[in-house]
Amino acid sequence: MLPAQILAWNRTEAEYPRSKTIGQLFEQQVDRTPDATALVAGGRGFSYRDLDARANRLARQLRSCGVGPETLVGVAIERSHQMVVALLATLKAGGAYVPIDPSYPRQRIMQVLDDAHASVLLTTSRNRPQMPEVSVCVVSDGSAASAIAAQSTDRIASPTTSHNLAYVLYTSGSAGKPKGVMVEHRNVVNLFTGMDRAIGSEPGVWLALTSMAFDISVVELFWTLTRGFTVILHGDEGTHTIAEELNRHQVTHLQSVPSLARMLLMDRHAPAALGSLKKLILGGEALTASLVAQLRQFMRGEIYNGYGPTETTIYSTICRIEEHSTTIPIGRPIANTQIYLLDSERKPVALGEPGTLYIGGDGVARGYLNQQKLTTERFLPNPFLPGSRIYNTGDLARFLPDGNIEYLGRADFQVKIRGFRIELGEIEAVLEQHAAVSQAVVVSREYKPGDQRLVAYVVTKPARAGKLNGLELRSALAEKLPDYMVPAAFVFLERLPLTSSGKVDRNALPAPASVGSSETALKASHGQPRNEIERIIEQVWKEALGVENVSLNENFFDLGAHSLLVAEVQVQLQQRLGREIPLVDLFHYPCVAALARHLSGEVVPRRQPGSDRAQRRRAARQDRAPQ
Repeated sequence: MLPAQILAWNRTEAEYPRSKTIGQLFEQQVDRTPDATALVAGGRGFSYRDLDARANRLARQLRSCGVGPETLVGVAIERSHQMVVALLATLKAGGAYVPIDPSYPRQRIMQVLDDAHASVLLTTSRNRPQMPEVSVCVVSDGSAASAIAAQSTDRIASPTTSHNLAYVLYTSGSAGKPKGVMVEHRNVVNLFTGMDRAIGSEPGVWLALTSMAFDISVVELFWTLTRGFTVILHGDEGTHTIAEELNRHQVTHLQSVPSLARMLLMDRHAPAALGSLKKLILGGEALTASLVAQLRQFMRGEIYNGYGPTETTIYSTICRIEEHSTTIPIGRPIANTQIYLLDSERKPVALGEPGTLYIGGDGVARGYLNQQKLTTERFLPNPFLPGSRIYNTGDLARFLPDGNIEYLGRADFQVKIRGFRIELGEIEAVLEQHAAVSQAVVVSREYKPGDQRLVAYVVTKPARAGKLNGLELRSALAEKLPDYMVPAAFVFLERLPLTSSGKVDRNALPAPASVGSSETALKASHGQPRNEIERIIEQVWKEALGVENVSLNENFFDLGAHSLLVAEVQVQLQQRLGREIPLVDLFHYPCVAALARHLSGEVVPRRQPGSDRAQRRRAARQDRAPQ
């Protein structure tokens, strides 16, 4: 029996268009504002009418390929207007899209397409060579685009209902492979109503930072386009920083992970950029009061903290952060959502006591694709509302006296790194597939406030003892996992520390800097800086990476650099060198020596993106938000 106070906090009933699909809501908005700018991408603006027409053509082509309700369509297109058109077209044709970041390793892409049994793939001529074979591949550009261009721009009647799938989004899985979360149109349409009530639906200018393979992209691309926003697609050109884009387009709405917001504060354009924002939504990571205080130095607009797993359709709770808040809750449940904090016997905990967070309501997804056992374990009958289900998040939380919820962390080995939800067991499983690895444990460590990184602890097989290094393991992982799942450091141990019960004692694992065999301690022959520019570049990277040495010719990305770190380094170098440094220079010249020579005015051959797989994936992301 739930306490009366919790029952009251869970009374979130709200009307929403239960029979509508995302595509239908978009079309209604097109009819309301046909000539308004819907999307800005690649320096071009696209009106609602134009975007609708392009999506209608492609939807007809997809329909001719057999796409209809419950058909899964893989979408592997870089950030561009074509990506947005492809997603809308899939929904209009009645199918459900499976977002695939084309920069992922080929093996990861094959895993997703194989598990989804996707018979149709939407991609571009540039990405086609690295894509696995599927029965139907629709290439959306080049000579193949002529068939699409010949299609009518008239809308097609869709047999899709609100209970059909809208998308299947793959997240990290503990069994060594990703798992697909099945989300229906009704789940998303309910979220839209929840967003309306939580932050308001008045349209503005939204800077979209997030990859389509990350669930909050649904808010950036679809809630906005069903509410009349102008969406600015960041990252498709890579020539402007986030702060510059905020200024350039007078952006009113932004959604970000806290680590990206912290990096944004370092940009000299931040004061003016943040000053124009009316709404800033932070989520995906723990939000601290100190970061909010820093943001408020430049922001007059509203700041929100959002929380929710992919399995309950993005945001399940949202909280507007009040001035001078010392604690940052994750808020209260959004429309038609219930939050339960339960003990190990699934009984409600007392108010103020920690409990496992379960979520019920209209946002609860269908389950995991092709994983009925896991679905049954995590999606449970709701004991408080018969006939409905609740999802076990595995998170710990407690109710505050005012009904807001305070997030207390994970109850298992799942972590968030730069907004990505990662099952550490998946990385461990892939590591242990290496022929030289006997055991592996992966943990998350905080290198500095707000900067969590993965560290792998490895026991090698006797025959390879002392002969395996972190670069070899990093290269092997990069062929199978997205870059955000590749550990920043590798520590080699003779044996893993154990508790008295024989389990791995994660608390006893040594910090990387204290272990001589850790990859963070590079070989002594790394070379000393030869001039002031090299010294400054080396120092900035040492501070950013949290290492003792950086070789003059070592690729930054081989040392664990990621997109947010590169953007942070750009800001630091500009401040210390007193000059502008284009972000792309850090990708073209990814080592101390080459970057120093380039900044000194020498003609230095640029590193070709295709010559380094890990670098190519990171360069494709550049400084936008987590994927």
